[in-house]
Amino acid sequence: MIIINSFNEYKSLEGQVLGVSDWHRIDQNQIDRFAEATLDYQWIHVDKDKAENEGPFKSTIAHGYLTLSMIPYLWKQIADVRNVKMEINYGIENLKFGQPVPVNSDVQLKATVKSVTDLKGTVKAVVEAKLLIKDQLKPAYTGDVVFLYHFY
Repeated sequence: MIIINSFNEYKSLEGQVLGVSDWHRIDQNQIDRFAEATLDYQWIHVDKDKAENEGPFKSTIAHGYLTLSMIPYLWKQIADVRNVKMEINYGIENLKFGQPVPVNSDVQLKATVKSVTDLKGTVKAVVEAKLLIKDQLKPAYTGDVVFLYHFY
């Protein structure tokens, strides 16, 4: 894990791959809980029998937004940004889903710092986030996550 204490330290990381998170298995229980939380019960996510017998992936798959919602959890395994009064998830730019994440897949986040800008005291960091699927060449998604930080 990398520790970032200031704007200058963050800025010095531009263009660098910061690292990858631990592997995380997305199981059916997590998919079902996400479906319940978001009221998205599409059969391809929650109906194991139908997904196996009629679905194009022969199993249930994780919701795309479930995989996106894991960014903060996985990001915290890669970078510890310290000395901040506040951190805001500002947005995701240029997001592309590359392929679905089948149930019981192991995923990990790969993070690369694209840019760090001081906007009159608010630090805007753009981090390329790729969600990798174990034993797959193509990522589940790639997008630029935008964080805003207010350092002390």
